[in-house]
Amino acid sequence: MRVLVVEDERRMAAALRRGLQAEGFAVDLAHDGEEGLHLARTGEYDAIVLDIMIPKVSGYNVCKQLRAEENWVPILMLSAKDGEYDLADGLDLGADDYLTKPFSYVVLVARLRALLRRGGGRRPSILRAGDLTLDPARRQVARGSAQITLTPREFALLEYLMRRHDEVVSKSEILEHVWDTYDTDPNVVEVYVGYLRRKIDLPFQRTALQTVRGAGYRLASDGG
Repeated sequence: MRVLVVEDERRMAAALRRGLQAEGFAVDLAHDGEEGLHLARTGEYDAIVLDIMIPKVSGYNVCKQLRAEENWVPILMLSAKDGEYDLADGLDLGADDYLTKPFSYVVLVARLRALLRRGGGRRPSILRAGDLTLDPARRQVARGSAQITLTPREFALLEYLMRRHDEVVSKSEILEHVWDTYDTDPNVVEVYVGYLRRKIDLPFQRTALQTVRGAGYRLASDGG
C-alpha cells in the first residue's frame, strides 16, 4: 500500500516514513501543501497522512481541493490543534479521520489501516483467498491452520495482490504500491513473487499466485 505523508516538520516526516515502512507501507513525502497537492493529483495513493499547519497551501485547503476534484483517496489529518471546531472543520472538508499531536504511533497505524479497509470499495479486516488468509492488523498469514512467516516486503506484496484478487496486476503497478522507489529494477518483482510462491503455494501444492505472460500477476480468489 502506497501512502503520501504531507508534513513540514522534517524530523517528524522522516520518523513517520521509517515507521510506516517498517509496517510494510511504501511512503512518499511532501513538506508543503503545494507539493503534497501535486503528488496527490498525479500519483496513485492508497491513503494520505496530511498535516494541517503546512506552508504554501494548508492541509485544510489540500483536502478541500482534492474533494472538489472528486479525488476520494482516504485522508488522515494530523494537527497540533485539539479544539472541537478544528476537528469538525477537517471532517467537514472531507477528511476521513483526525489525530492530534502528540499521538500514539500504534493508534495512527491502526487508524490508517481502518481507512484502507473502508476506502475505495469493500476492504475487509481479514483478506481471504480460499483457505489463504492475511490479517493486516496482526501481520499474520496462514493457509488453513498453518501459519506462514513472511518478510515485511513479502507481506506488503501479498497484501496488495490479495486486495486486487483475480485482477491482473502489472509489475509497474506493484512497484508503485509496494516499493518505495519508482526506479527499482522491475525484475525484483519477479524475484519476490518467487519467494512468495515458495511460502504460500508450493508447500501446500497450490497455484494461487499466477503469472500472466506479458501482463503481470494475478492472485486467484479461490486460493489456487
